[in-house]
Amino acid sequence: MASAAEPGYVPLTGRNAVSDGPDATPPASAGWRDYVTLAKPGITALIVLVAVAGFFLASPTAIQPARLLILVVTGASASAGAAMLNHYLDRDLDARMRRTKARPLPSARIDPSSRVAVLGLLFSALGVGGATVLLNPLCGFSILLGGLTYVVVYTFWLKRRSSWNIVIGGFAGSAPALAGGAAAVGTWTPGVLALALLVFLWTPPHFWSLALLLKDDYRAAGLPMLPRMDDVAFSGRVVVVSAALLLPATILLVYLDPVTWPVLVALLALGAGFIVVSAPLWRTTERAVARRGFIYSGPYLLGVVAAVAANWALVAVGTRVGL
Repeated sequence: MASAAEPGYVPLTGRNAVSDGPDATPPASAGWRDYVTLAKPGITALIVLVAVAGFFLASPTAIQPARLLILVVTGASASAGAAMLNHYLDRDLDARMRRTKARPLPSARIDPSSRVAVLGLLFSALGVGGATVLLNPLCGFSILLGGLTYVVVYTFWLKRRSSWNIVIGGFAGSAPALAGGAAAVGTWTPGVLALALLVFLWTPPHFWSLALLLKDDYRAAGLPMLPRMDDVAFSGRVVVVSAALLLPATILLVYLDPVTWPVLVALLALGAGFIVVSAPLWRTTERAVARRGFIYSGPYLLGVVAAVAANWALVAVGTRVGL
């Protein structure tokens, strides 16, 4: 974390977070939307959907709605808590970056910021504890592992220090698949492990495409968010290779957990589409090219989740009618 002696340090509490003198307009007070923003609802929704996909994959013929609901609630709680802790730990970085300086903490709309840390710990504890008690210890452990990876390993340790931050921190996105499988059957099945690997491999091309768009902002903040901040062309080629790895990961998934042929075709098409969209980054890292890769990456993962859910529906219907 930056200290007061470091260049670029911005005080984060009181009026100093947004003003330079006594005549500046004081920051607006926080509203409920600010607290919702701190929970990163888009990311939390995606985390929950990955957990649901793991649940469906582990239990392809019988779904227990009560267990699925508990998984959704506890997973969302833990994800929201981790997001709040991420905002709290990154509040000094957010104040330096054009894209994030208007967030609730660097703009001092929530002051003191420590209340966000308390809320983050509370939501995380409720999520992990609820999953452990109401589902099983392995599910709670999976959620805890994801939260620790995101908050401690990625945010606190690696984000400011290493270009490996996204690669290693990407496990935080894999953990929900493991939690979903554990919630359904009490273990990590081979198919669930393969899904976790696919999400792990999806994370770098997703975030590196974004980092190519925001490279100047990240460079100004001193964050090593690309494989090589001083060699953008190399970073673009790494994104292409990372996207290409999703195809063998998909093949491994359907090998370990056979799916219906329509779902197989959909998964392979999604992976091929990611390669096609990312391939131009091998030659150029223009913003328009990087933007296409980033825009495709979100729907790609949603498509994988939808395909897994569709497979469950097809298998369940086939089982009921004796196919």
